[in-house]
This record gives sequence, structure tokens and C-alpha cells, in this order.
Amino acid sequence: MSIHVIGVDAYALGWVGVELRDGAFGRAVLAATLYEIVAGSSGAAVIGVDIPLGMLPDRWRAADTLAADQLGPRRGSVFRVPPRPVWQETDFASANRLCRELTGAGLSRQSWALRPKLLEANAIWERHPGLLFEAHPELSFRTMAGEPLPHAKKTWSGQARRRDLLARNGIVLPDRLGPAGQAPPDDILDAAAVAWTAHRVATGTALSHPSPPEEEKGSKIAIWY
Repeated sequence: MSIHVIGVDAYALGWVGVELRDGAFGRAVLAATLYEIVAGSSGAAVIGVDIPLGMLPDRWRAADTLAADQLGPRRGSVFRVPPRPVWQETDFASANRLCRELTGAGLSRQSWALRPKLLEANAIWERHPGLLFEAHPELSFRTMAGEPLPHAKKTWSGQARRRDLLARNGIVLPDRLGPAGQAPPDDILDAAAVAWTAHRVATGTALSHPSPPEEEKGSKIAIWY
């Protein structure tokens, strides 16, 4: 039976998804919401998402610290996820103040800008247990390469290296992607890397930070790779 998975990355205009069948490229899609991708997933076994899934009530997540430590020079691509109550605030000033009260550190505006997509993804994650898994593309690429990548994902050298790593792992991205080709190249590459991890989750070969995952109200919180 074919193994169908999807890797999804958030970008400025919505979400970009890369579908794999038996570990090979199937198609790329764009959507305004993650709900659209999930609704059109056609029975995907796993959907990997490059966005935090699961927050703790009063502290930072272990997943983010462990992932950053493993990425070395690329650690800046991981942001610490504040506790759940912070995301329930409706404005940045209140969220930043509460984050300081709970953790001793403030909230970045970059993190706060992800709030709508983060809340959307977590609502789906909670509604469909076992379907969505959090992944981080730089952690996926680091696992493929066996070491942190030296060049950033927006550079020519960085994108060439990432595309080559995907191809070496059976994911050959075509030059023409249809409407999805309008997405930035680094977001396509990130979605494909997350799809690679989703396939590993589906086949039982994925690893996680932490291992075992943290648990909160029956949900497992981890970054998979």
C-alpha cells in the first residue's frame, strides 16, 4: 500500500505543501489556510508542519532548546515557544508582559507574528490526534547531511545544497511546480524537507526532540526529524 504524506511550511501568503508518495515527489500545492491542505489531503497518513504544535502551561518547551543545540550555526532558525497563556492574549504588549512574568524573558515580534497560523495549526492538531506532527526543516536537512549546513537557505549555495540533499534522499523536485512555483524557493525546499520527516514518521524511523516527547494533557510535544 502506498505511503502518502505531506510536508507543509508557512509562508507570507499562506501555506505551501509538498506531497510524497512512497518517499518520492508527488506534487506541490499552495493554500491560504492549513485547513484547505488538510481537507484536500486525500487520506494522507501523516502531515508534517513547520510550526510549533503544543505549548506548555508555564514554561518553555524542551523541544526548542534541544533542536537549537543540535543545529549549531543554524540555531537561529529555531525560536523558543512561550507558554500557552501567552498566545491567548490579543495584543503584543500584553503577550510580551505575560511572557516575562511566566518565563523571565520577553516575546519577540517575529514570534508573535506567527500567532494566527500557530493557533490554526494547533486547533487542527488537537482536533485530529495522530495526523499532524511538528517538524523543523533545518533539523531535517541536518539529519540528511549528517552535519549542520554551512550556508543559509536563502543563498544560492544553500538552496543548491538543500535541493541536492533532497534528491539524494529520493525527493527530486521538478523545475516546474505549477501554481506552487509562485512560492519562494526556500519555502518549497522547507516543505519538502518536512515531507521527508513526515515519511519517516509514517514508516516509524523518525527521531524526536525530546525523546520521549513531553506530555501535556495527553498530547505529545516534540519536534520530529
